[in-house]
Amino acid sequence: MPSSAGPSIDTITEGGRVTQVGEGQEADESAPPVMTFGAPTAGEILAERYELVEHINNDSAGRLVWRGVDVVLRRPVAVVMRYPGGDSATEMLQAAVAASRVIHPNLVGVYDAIDEDERAYVVREWVDGQSLRELVGADGPLDPARATAVGNAVASALAAVHATGMVHGNLHPGTVMISDEGRVVLADARTDGADSQETDVRAVGGILYFALTGHWPHAEAPLHGATAGHGRAAIPDAVRDAGGAIAAPRQVRAGVPAYLDDLTMDLLDAQIAPPGSDVLAAELARLDIPADDHFLESAGTLRFTAGPDDDPSPLAAAGGRKVAIGIAGLLAVALVGLLIGISALGGGDDKKGGTEPVAQPSASQPAVEDTTPATAAVRKLDISDVKIVDPIGSRDALRGADKVVDGDENAGWETQTFYNNPKFGKLKEGMGVWIDLGAPRTVKSVQAVLSASGASAQMYAGTANFPDTKSGDGQLVGSYQPVGDALEQYDGTRMTFSNGFNADQKYQYLMLWITELPQKEDGSGYKLGVQEITVQGS
Repeated sequence: MPSSAGPSIDTITEGGRVTQVGEGQEADESAPPVMTFGAPTAGEILAERYELVEHINNDSAGRLVWRGVDVVLRRPVAVVMRYPGGDSATEMLQAAVAASRVIHPNLVGVYDAIDEDERAYVVREWVDGQSLRELVGADGPLDPARATAVGNAVASALAAVHATGMVHGNLHPGTVMISDEGRVVLADARTDGADSQETDVRAVGGILYFALTGHWPHAEAPLHGATAGHGRAAIPDAVRDAGGAIAAPRQVRAGVPAYLDDLTMDLLDAQIAPPGSDVLAAELARLDIPADDHFLESAGTLRFTAGPDDDPSPLAAAGGRKVAIGIAGLLAVALVGLLIGISALGGGDDKKGGTEPVAQPSASQPAVEDTTPATAAVRKLDISDVKIVDPIGSRDALRGADKVVDGDENAGWETQTFYNNPKFGKLKEGMGVWIDLGAPRTVKSVQAVLSASGASAQMYAGTANFPDTKSGDGQLVGSYQPVGDALEQYDGTRMTFSNGFNADQKYQYLMLWITELPQKEDGSGYKLGVQEITVQGS
């Protein structure tokens, strides 16, 4: 289960550097072992399940880190141990128990926490990779796109932690880990109450600053005890002026976009109230898109404090952030609207094979009376495209949208399991199923067949499609408008929307926006499947 245990260390193996957790300050490697009596040995099996394979190192807090194997599930694990146990291990065990309740792909998994009196240990996920501190130290600062992706992963993990009311309290480049597969995970939470959720959020600014410059901006709190020049834990301090103010990332390194520079400095500015971790995660997710979308170059300047002339970003409603939309963006929107208007005037319902052009009425040429029957036959409309909309979450969770319109109610797309709250664990406002009717149509009703009762949703409609990226999804959610007040009929697992569709208006793009999930039958969390969506109209 994703989260973290008590503070641990960097590790070195014969096959290369493998980071398990970085506390920031490590024990002197020449120091004598912490344990004498009762020390673990290679081959020992703890709790009749966890075999110790290799002693990796000791950290400055007296913990031992071992590489081990879960002999039941046959998977590698990290074993973080304290000796003696008792009160000295309380904080570590409490942190592990609390962390095990939070499940998120960007949190290190905690498997077990055991107190054997004379020694206590936490068993958690083994991560092959390196810490952000090591990565930047070896390869130099990250490019803006990758730094944004790391910041997004960290903020998303914090949002999951904060949704439970907990605080991570130990965020720095040594506790941000990047696996060999590119997964970014946050480890080593603390429960000593020394920090707050606001401190966590401001620490994301430190992570961004370090990723972009290779310097650490928090000289007053340097990595929980690490100081300049202290062995491998050392991180260069930020460049500062005579008054102690740090230089902005753009002043340290060329090529940092202005908006990312502003975002980082706002997080570090004690005079500017930081957003909630969920809002910050949404903002960074909006920016965390593939580099070939060129969004990093076209986005406007982002600030927490915006002037009255700023236009709201698609996610501004989540937390009040604003974005100044560039001229190029406005021209793009205008062009999309023009193309849609031309399409509508051109008769999107024309059959293939060609027909005579239809003359448009003008001031001197009155419109010919429409002889089409007032009430066209209502039928099931074809759906030409479908996708899952999520401005915040992982794109990996959006696969399988085609099952929503395949005619089989026994197969469909389903959300991930969320915990602690039916509203997507309080991690996001919702998720949507977007459909394209292929051309503007008269819509009478939309029916969604769901996997279980107890969900909440709203129907939305829009006039444009957007790129299948987090940024595009954010724009889509921000521009679409609700159809009707709310759900009209909910018969068991079938939702029917009909009262909001205007008979004089045609619709091409619709979205079922899910806002609340039903509880799973075993009570272990909240999850929903969308089995089938059908549209009736003409």
